Amino acid sequence: MVARVRTVAFQGVEAIPVDVQVMVAPGKMGMQIVGLADKAVAESRERVGAALHASGLSMPPKRVTVNLAPADLPKEGSHYDLPIALALMAALEAIPADALSRLLVLGELSLDGTVASVPGVLPAAMAANALGLGLVCPASGGAEAAWADPAMEIVAARSLIQIANHFRGTQRLARPEAAVRSEADDLPDLADVRGQALPRRALEIAAAGAHNLLMVGPPGSGKSMLAARLPSILPALLPRELLEVSMIASVNGTLANGQLSDRRPFRAPHHSASMAAMVGGGIRARPGEVSLSHRGILFLDEFPEFSPAVLDSLRQPIESGECVIARANHRVTYPARFQLIAAMNPCRCGMSGEPGHSCARGPRCAADYQARVSGPLLDRIDLRVDVPAVSAADLLRPAAAGETSASVRRRVEAARAAQGDRAERLGLPPGTTNAQLPGHLVETVARPDAAGNRLLAEAAERMRFSARAFHRILKVARTLADLAGAETVGRTHIGEAIGFRAAPERLQGTA
Repeated sequence: MVARVRTVAFQGVEAIPVDVQVMVAPGKMGMQIVGLADKAVAESRERVGAALHASGLSMPPKRVTVNLAPADLPKEGSHYDLPIALALMAALEAIPADALSRLLVLGELSLDGTVASVPGVLPAAMAANALGLGLVCPASGGAEAAWADPAMEIVAARSLIQIANHFRGTQRLARPEAAVRSEADDLPDLADVRGQALPRRALEIAAAGAHNLLMVGPPGSGKSMLAARLPSILPALLPRELLEVSMIASVNGTLANGQLSDRRPFRAPHHSASMAAMVGGGIRARPGEVSLSHRGILFLDEFPEFSPAVLDSLRQPIESGECVIARANHRVTYPARFQLIAAMNPCRCGMSGEPGHSCARGPRCAADYQARVSGPLLDRIDLRVDVPAVSAADLLRPAAAGETSASVRRRVEAARAAQGDRAERLGLPPGTTNAQLPGHLVETVARPDAAGNRLLAEAAERMRFSARAFHRILKVARTLADLAGAETVGRTHIGEAIGFRAAPERLQGTA
């Protein structure tokens, strides 16, 4: 007899249907798994055998063959345990075979018969819903699976016995409820920042249009402090963005208790991060930091201390919004629409250009240090701002003297709402920001008035902007106009955008 159960294989965040076929036939006792399975899948025979024994069943004294079809698709992970076990139980008539025909199954089995959590429950639930199927998953993943469809059948069980009793009708399992993680409103507030009016303005512009930002200043000037407060002025994730972010977290196994959150990701990898850690890779092609920060912030502190090769690997994801990991046997694509926020010292000693300081190595100290960041990567950064050392007068001001994050966030949300309305009129995806505008629409959406056009032409001629820089200045100017509630991009908006685009004096060596 051959029993069939459907499950999935993961390629990035995409769940590809897999047919688990189990045949029990006369022959030498044992289980063989075929279908291009990796080591974790091959070890399923031990876990399945022990889990069946713990549940009061035993392996049949016959030959058991498990085929994972299509056979030429690589199968990775431990989530094949549960579909193999249920297909074998159906072949042994321990559970009704017809009950599994309308369900997709995934889950890892412990030796005592309990169902352990596995990554990827949310993408699997979305794939099952698209196929018109229900889902059997671990109890820990039920909350995230419930987001796929409120009418979808979901069996979230803690053990193999619970699943068997559910299908026999002796113990019906309740459908899990979709869960949202309650985030405490404990984000650092912009009111804590003393002085730094220009960097605060740059932070607000970056938040309003999702623009990339580079902050340059001496140690202790507040660059990391400013970056840590950017999440507090960003709007919440839209429903579509929430699912995108949660599917990546689910595949990565970092979706805590299956609960979704509308807070935007904030990733801050150490500067020793490898290229595989940054853009994704490894044996199973896991998502990297650029994908884990999708629809959120990737903060790179000590920017030039990262490997130049790692930094240059960011250039393609910044432009395309996705990260493609190519391997000899497969190709995986992860979304990577992130906002890059970088901070750096002007030189290795950190004090180049500061009043009263002279570097022993002279200008070469700053030039060599800044040269670690390539020109093409700098060209993709919309806003560049100098963050000077905080004065004693600023430090002596009251702690709550600055504007709060709540008031700044209201302006950011109003600007994002204007961009959302514009995107809807242009037929763009919901939530499209000015930084994400397609090139063919930039000069239409952000066309400046006559005075602004003259200023931009003069600046482009004098400063020799690239075509990318020209368009990015227009995008920033459009964001400035949105913050001001203006319909047309004016000369003041163009002028301020050029001021933020022009490299600070401390970056003249690489400009």
